[in-house]
Amino acid sequence: MNFQHKQLARGRWYELSLFEQMANIGSEVERTISWKNKGNKDYSERAFSRALELLGLTIADKKNRLRLKEVTRTKEALADYFVFENQYNSSDKQWQNYFNHFLLAHSLNSSRNCGVKS
Repeated sequence: MNFQHKQLARGRWYELSLFEQMANIGSEVERTISWKNKGNKDYSERAFSRALELLGLTIADKKNRLRLKEVTRTKEALADYFVFENQYNSSDKQWQNYFNHFLLAHSLNSSRNCGVKS
């Protein structure tokens, strides 16, 4: 497979926590939304392709096996929203909120692990 995130695909991705993985996926989803709203279909599709690649790596990560249902459902719902008919009635704002929770969780977890009081 030809990975766009070559360093991550070589193993770096698996060193990240699930919160960190999902926050990074959220960054690509945010780019997908941003480019879509700017009318740049090509860049939006590229960002979405990167998001799907990262989701695939997250699904393959053995430490996430207990969260596979959520991660695979996320992939399904994202594809429904960006590629298919949006049967789940998702919105840009809902996706932004969903992934922002992972960013917040990662930030809080990182603060605790660094001895920083929040």
